Amino acid sequence: MTDRALAVVRAGALTTVQDLGRPGHAHLGVPRSGALDLPAAALANRLTGNPPEAALLETTLNGCAVRPRSPVTVAVTGAPCRVTVDGRPVAWGAPVRVPAGAVLDVGAATRGVRGYVAVSGGVTVEPVLGSRSTDLLSGLGPPPLTNGAVLPLGRVTGPHARADGAPQPAPPAELVLRVTLGPRDDWFTREAVRMFTSRPYRVSVAGNRIGLRTEGPALERARPGELPSEGMVLGAVQVPPDGRPVVFLADHPTTGGYPVIAVVRTADLPAAAQAAPGTPVRFVAVRRL
Repeated sequence: MTDRALAVVRAGALTTVQDLGRPGHAHLGVPRSGALDLPAAALANRLTGNPPEAALLETTLNGCAVRPRSPVTVAVTGAPCRVTVDGRPVAWGAPVRVPAGAVLDVGAATRGVRGYVAVSGGVTVEPVLGSRSTDLLSGLGPPPLTNGAVLPLGRVTGPHARADGAPQPAPPAELVLRVTLGPRDDWFTREAVRMFTSRPYRVSVAGNRIGLRTEGPALERARPGELPSEGMVLGAVQVPPDGRPVVFLADHPTTGGYPVIAVVRTADLPAAAQAAPGTPVRFVAVRRL
């Protein structure tokens, strides 16, 4: 067996393999998937000398621990956390050399939700439709990590960054999501639309990679009944029967029958990936995406 591999010591609450995703397959019913916080993932790859498309690990809340079979350079970005190698503290947000057989432990997030662990050479599980990303909704890609799993690593293609650390945006204390209203805002009363863009919400504990669920005032319909299923896009704000908005993230379904009141600007979605349960949310109406 090749020594270019990574053994999973502690899988964590939910750790998946992610890359840039598999766009362009919505007509087949396949979501884009990919890292939820793309800037954080891109930074981790840059710090380790990987190309932007290299696959890496996305952790959720309590991190993970892995043991490389050969010396590697790693970088942990995204949600701030404690990082150790064989129990010794090392830098977060910077390239770190990990000897063969040592345990890299990515601790629980002190703020935010999702961490990104890039390893020099990238994770080279078998691609599906051009991507190595785990898609929780469709089941495409590798399964979420489990203790004892072994992940192959690719060949190192470039030197790691010569940096002591790199600036990253902090997880949001308040999540401000700029939205363009429509296409189905006319399915809601005028008061509901006004409430949507003026009243505060909070991030629900029920969210996942499919969507960020909110808690707050229910939005009243102006029309009864349901829509025929129609296409959904990344950032669509769908309103289910309970009236609480759901922001679709990378693993969202490609179609849906609940009305979409608005669409979030793509640039605001990385912050949504790091908004912990209880974080205040404001939807701000703008004219264009």
